[in-house]
Formats: sequence, C-alpha cells, structure tokens
Amino acid sequence: MTQVVVGQNENIESALRRFKRQVSKAGIFADIKRRRHFETPIEKRKRKAVARRKKRFR
Repeated sequence: MTQVVVGQNENIESALRRFKRQVSKAGIFADIKRRRHFETPIEKRKRKAVARRKKRFR
C-alpha cells in the first residue's frame, strides 16, 4: 500500500505529487484499469502474448 507522510512545513500539493509518483511506480492504476472488467482466459492469453512480443522486440 502506498503511503505519504506530510511533513511539518510541507504543503499538500507536493505531498500529492509524491503520492501520484509512488502510485504510478507501483503500477496501481494499470492494475485497476485491468481489473475494472472481467477478463476471459482468451483475453488474458492474448494480452500476455502481445506483452511477450513487445518485450522480445525491444
């Protein structure tokens, strides 16, 4: 779980910026988008195959 502790003299904007950065690094948004709808086993296989192809051609 991502947590950000706001310092004594820190404004909320910088704390929010740090929180957003930590969430994006952790991949939470991508996971939420992927789990928003049910994914059939065929869709999972297709997604993983595309990811493998992308990784291979890098």
